[in-house]
Amino acid sequence: MRYATNIKFNTNYPTVDELIKKARRRIPSFAFEYLDGGCNEEVNKAKNTIAIQEIELSPRYLRKFTAADLSTEILGIPYKAPFGVAPLGLQGLIWPNASEILAKAAFENQIPFVLSTVATSSIERISEITEGKAWFQLYHPADSRIRDDLISRAEQAGCPVLVLLCDTPSYGFRPREIKVGLSMPPKMNPRNIVQILGRPNWALRTLQTGIPNFANLEPYMPKKLNLSRLAAFMNEVFDKRMNYDKIAAIRDRWKGKLILKGVANEEDAEMAMQLGLDGIVVSNHGGRQLDAGEASVKSLKRLVENYGSKTTLMVDSGLRSGPDIARVMAAGAQFTFFGRAFMYSVAALGAAGGEHMIGLLEAQLKQTMEQLGCERIEDFPAHLITE
Repeated sequence: MRYATNIKFNTNYPTVDELIKKARRRIPSFAFEYLDGGCNEEVNKAKNTIAIQEIELSPRYLRKFTAADLSTEILGIPYKAPFGVAPLGLQGLIWPNASEILAKAAFENQIPFVLSTVATSSIERISEITEGKAWFQLYHPADSRIRDDLISRAEQAGCPVLVLLCDTPSYGFRPREIKVGLSMPPKMNPRNIVQILGRPNWALRTLQTGIPNFANLEPYMPKKLNLSRLAAFMNEVFDKRMNYDKIAAIRDRWKGKLILKGVANEEDAEMAMQLGLDGIVVSNHGGRQLDAGEASVKSLKRLVENYGSKTTLMVDSGLRSGPDIARVMAAGAQFTFFGRAFMYSVAALGAAGGEHMIGLLEAQLKQTMEQLGCERIEDFPAHLITE
């Protein structure tokens, strides 16, 4: 299907809300609750989107306007649009081969795809699909040998950017996951079996693809690991709280671009600057870690004042549309990432989900720029309405 702007997307699903409805009907409840849920009462998850939608922009209707140019450059890399696919763990649990579907769509449409350490596709496989253009997000291993090996694998795969995650010092308390008994792989208890049988398309494709696993961590797992020991193994592998020394060691080791994801305050941003990092992603993990935290776009606004001219500021958490991209870029972000939105799209539309979401965001963003009279991405701040 084509929209009037000749940008491809399926017109049956012109919003994220429509994709969510479809995804809920297509995948088992344990997979949907993992994707959709936040921590505790999900206050921060809701605030993320609300705070973005409260940003207002001023149109310039009588200004000379030629065309909207969505292209941009971030960390010295040119991209077709100012948004990318954020890392998300267990993507293959939500939809078989989801990581590969999204990586392929991102590569073919010239936007960045970020692979998580705990994704269900390996660095090597994603590198093959993207010709070495995918970014890699590192969960910090407790064992320096595993850390160095993962970094070496990312280097050999050609990853241009390494993302260090700092906002997961503990596992989020997520009631929806607790209630459905989420595990990897899913437990074959009566409740989950009923859920799987009720989603025959998901079940058949999962059977064809194989039970998802932590593809990047397989080389470090004990052979014949008992599934009951998997959670304990994951706890043992990851040294979840980051600090100056851990980041400095990686800065010395990694020769490419290095960014810190999960920054929400000036103290952490200042440390990133001291360590010579190339940029930061302002994020609260989509409201999945700290329910008492503030919306990411509010953190962004403060950080822009002190660091907007000193480093590359990117943002995720709560974005759902093209107008949302315009809003946060007007507030000072230089690039944006979408996590849930892309996975809702793949869960709803399968192999077409990545292309659909990219086309939808491009169409929405282009229309917003045309309405504002904003020809270039870097001109968004001129349209910000301040109190």
